[in-house]
Amino acid sequence: MIRMLRPVLVLFTALTAFTGIVYPLAITAVGRLAFPAQAAGSLIVRDGHLVGSRLIGQSFQDPRYFWGRPSATAPMPNNGLASGGSNLGPTNPALLDAVKGRIDALRAADPGNRSPIPVDLVTASGSGLDPDISPAAALYQLPRVARARSLSEARVRALVAQATEGPQWGIFGEARVNVLQLNLGLDQAR
Repeated sequence: MIRMLRPVLVLFTALTAFTGIVYPLAITAVGRLAFPAQAAGSLIVRDGHLVGSRLIGQSFQDPRYFWGRPSATAPMPNNGLASGGSNLGPTNPALLDAVKGRIDALRAADPGNRSPIPVDLVTASGSGLDPDISPAAALYQLPRVARARSLSEARVRALVAQATEGPQWGIFGEARVNVLQLNLGLDQAR
């Protein structure tokens, strides 16, 4: 019996060491050498201070800033440890109530804006952590931000255009605006 168990235990130990230690360390080393910023979490540092990651959304409530997609994470918004959607279906009354509340908040922040509200400003993404909004969502908020910062709409529009990224490799996905990077650009704008 021991003769039959010995090869099984040796193989189990070898595979565990390889898949649990050697392979993860090798992939981590390759990632850090080939893609150092991405392997470190795509962190954004300004003036020596960490301000966030370009991959995880942040909640902005001040009218002077562009607001991102609502977060579906709990107990706090944009909690990377609680990534996941709300799992509320389109016929769920709780989703309808949440969307109505978000519409009311957007209308209260900019009462004169009667443009249709882009859907990504009132619904959370599948991960609940989306850092990007559509260019339409940024343009919807543009008058409020320009007014709150005493900047011309043309100046803020230029910042939005600067922060807009096209589809991945020119073909995958849609154009998008990283909210954190746009807001950091706003803070440096004159």
